[in-house]
Amino acid sequence: MQKRVTILAGVAFLLCLAWVLPASGWLNPYLVMIFMYVGINMILTLSLNLVNGYLGEFSVGHAGFMAIGAYVSAILTVWVLPRPWAPWLFPLVLVAGGLVTALAGLVVAFPSFRTRGDYLAIVTLAFNMIVKSILENLEILGGPRGFLGMPRLTNLPWVVAWVLITLFLCRNLVYSNVGRGLMAIREDELAANLTSVDTRRLKIYAFLISAFFAGIAGGLFAHLLQFINPRSFSILKSTDMLVMVYLGGVGSLTGSLLGAAIFTLLLEALRPLGLWRWVVGPLLLILLMIFRPHGIMGFREAPWLRTVSREP
Repeated sequence: MQKRVTILAGVAFLLCLAWVLPASGWLNPYLVMIFMYVGINMILTLSLNLVNGYLGEFSVGHAGFMAIGAYVSAILTVWVLPRPWAPWLFPLVLVAGGLVTALAGLVVAFPSFRTRGDYLAIVTLAFNMIVKSILENLEILGGPRGFLGMPRLTNLPWVVAWVLITLFLCRNLVYSNVGRGLMAIREDELAANLTSVDTRRLKIYAFLISAFFAGIAGGLFAHLLQFINPRSFSILKSTDMLVMVYLGGVGSLTGSLLGAAIFTLLLEALRPLGLWRWVVGPLLLILLMIFRPHGIMGFREAPWLRTVSREP
C-alpha cells in the first residue's frame, strides 16, 4: 500500500512540475522543447520495446506507424475540427490517430505469423518505405513538401501525461497473462504453442498496442512542430528508435525511459557537428549489437516498476 501511495504522489508531483516550470519561466523554451522531445521518444521506445523486447520480434518500421498517427491527427485538427474546439478535443484527436495507426498495425501483424527475425525486419522496412512513398505522392497532403497548419497543442504537461499513461498501460500489460505469453513466445514460440499460448492472438495484441502508442507519439510530434513531411519518418527515424530500445535495454520499461533520455540528449549535445551527428545513431546501434546486445537494463527492471505484492 505504501509503495502505491508513493508512486501516486510521484505521478502527481511530475504533472505539477510539468505545468509549473514552463508557466513560471524557470525553464527557457529551448529546454522545454528538449524535454518534450525526450517524452515523445520515451513513448516511441516503450511501444517499440513491446515488439522488439518482450515479443522478441525485430521490427524496423516503427517510423511508419508514427507517420500515420502524425498525419491523421494533423488532418483532424486542420480540416475537420473547428479551431476553437481543437485544444479541448486534443486528447480525442490523439486517440483517433492512435486507433487508425493500430489498424495499420494489422498489416504488420499478419506477416509476423509466418516470418521472424531478418524476414520480419524486411517486411517492416518495406512497410515504412511504402508509407513514406504514399505520403510523398499524395498532393492533397502536400506531397514531399509536407503538411502544415496545425495549432501548437502539444505542451510539456500533455507530453508528461501521455508518457505516464503509456508507462502505466505497458507495465500492466507486461505483468499480465498477456505479457507472460509474449515473453514465452520470445523464448520459444513452438514451446509456447504447445503450452496452449495463443501466439497469433498475442502477436496481434502486441503489434496493435505498439502501433497505437506510436500513433500517439506521432500526433504529439505533429502538434509540437506544426509541420510534418515524409522525410521526418524515414528509415533513419526508425533506426533512432532501435538505438534507443537497444541502448536502454530490451525487455525493460526502465531501459526504454533511460535509452530515450540518453540518446535524445546525446544528439542534442552533438548538434554543433551538423550532419555528422546523424552518423552517431547507426554507429551506436552497430556497437551495441556487438558489445552490449541487451543494452544497459536488458531484461531488468527498476524496483518501482515491478509488481506490487498484495498485502493481507
